[in-house]
Amino acid sequence: MAAKGKILLAITGFSPQRWYEMLSEEREVVLEPNGEADPSIEYAVVWKQRPGLLAKLPNLKAIFSIGAGVDHVFADTTLPDVPIVRVVADNLTQHMVEYVLWRVLDHHRQGQLYRAQQTKKVWHEPPQRPAEDISVGIMGLGNLGRAAANALSAIGFRVNGWSRRPQDVAGVTTFAGDVGLVPFLNATDILVVLLPLTDTTKGMVNYGLLKELRRRNGLGGSVLINAGRGKLQHDADILRALDDGTLKEASLDVFEVEPLPKTSPLWGHPKVYVTPHAAATSDPAHLVGPMLKQMDAFERGDPLENLVDRAAGY
Repeated sequence: MAAKGKILLAITGFSPQRWYEMLSEEREVVLEPNGEADPSIEYAVVWKQRPGLLAKLPNLKAIFSIGAGVDHVFADTTLPDVPIVRVVADNLTQHMVEYVLWRVLDHHRQGQLYRAQQTKKVWHEPPQRPAEDISVGIMGLGNLGRAAANALSAIGFRVNGWSRRPQDVAGVTTFAGDVGLVPFLNATDILVVLLPLTDTTKGMVNYGLLKELRRRNGLGGSVLINAGRGKLQHDADILRALDDGTLKEASLDVFEVEPLPKTSPLWGHPKVYVTPHAAATSDPAHLVGPMLKQMDAFERGDPLENLVDRAAGY
């Protein structure tokens, strides 16, 4: 039986130990190549790999991202011309769906108001609109966006979806491309951003976009939830929109600079709910298995799944 291909595990920003241990149960794993042209490495499992690290590996067959997004992979402009596989796992999808439902429901059920009332010991029940009166718009209809849209529809919200290319999603009113963006926003009360980060989407969540959201609605104002990528948004524009009433509230899991600087006014803003890029954390216990199965299948001659479209950037 042929030996299984060796893996280069290239992770920056956190400890690779658990990934290393789990990958090593089935394959040889190294944290650094033996020279820039190490011929023994056939796969790379990466998160924000060092630029140039993969460029000259002569036998590299595929790159596996350990995150749902792949912008961190493309930050290296010297990538070799090999397939890039994005992670798709039920656990990761479930985490994102939970986060989106949690934040949508909190805004819908007036969590910010009740927390403020609690600090003042105010016993007051404001009117509550039903979910069917509220329109949630999902920007980005990939695996995560479609799963979130389905979950929101199941509990009664009216759901819109926007993507670069036309898509059909059962129970969702879909819009596409530049021509569909403003109509999508005009019909949306709670905007949920789950877009990939590309040259086209960078900085897309700006003041001009937020002004197109529907403010006269059952919530008393429009709401932003960003669980995609921080560089999709302009933090200063979100603050401006909150302060002038363009936005009623926001839930932000991602930011232009991470960790969010302690000097950022977002931390203490009364209309903002901050989480530390925790919506859907990549857990090796759930992601390593599918990666290894893909490698095994590839070596048997099967095609790789969940491939990144290099031209689109996701």
